[in-house]
Amino acid sequence: MNPYVPIVGLLILGALFALFSVSIAPIVGPKRFNRAKLDAYECGIEPAPQPIGGGRFPVKFYLTAMLFIIFDIETIFLYPWAVSFDALGLFGFVEMVLFILTVFIAYAYVWRRGGLNWD
Repeated sequence: MNPYVPIVGLLILGALFALFSVSIAPIVGPKRFNRAKLDAYECGIEPAPQPIGGGRFPVKFYLTAMLFIIFDIETIFLYPWAVSFDALGLFGFVEMVLFILTVFIAYAYVWRRGGLNWD
């Protein structure tokens, strides 16, 4: 149990900081209310009426989200591979080339579907 004491201490310290920040913010924060701050949007554009069941989003939004997730996963896999590159040898290199090729195919799919073109 002794090696876990710093981790548990850090978790407790983080939780205490979060609770302190949330509880002290209403007390010390500014209290300048006005009509614009109480509106749903502060950007100055009046919101357009939405359909009752919600609107449909274009496929571009989902393709961009998938592309973002794919590149995040690629980055997560590239760091450990780079650290242990010497130990993996040729097998690790071939596997990473196949992985990057798969990611490139996903990127080409999104590009071909027009997910990167914003109108």
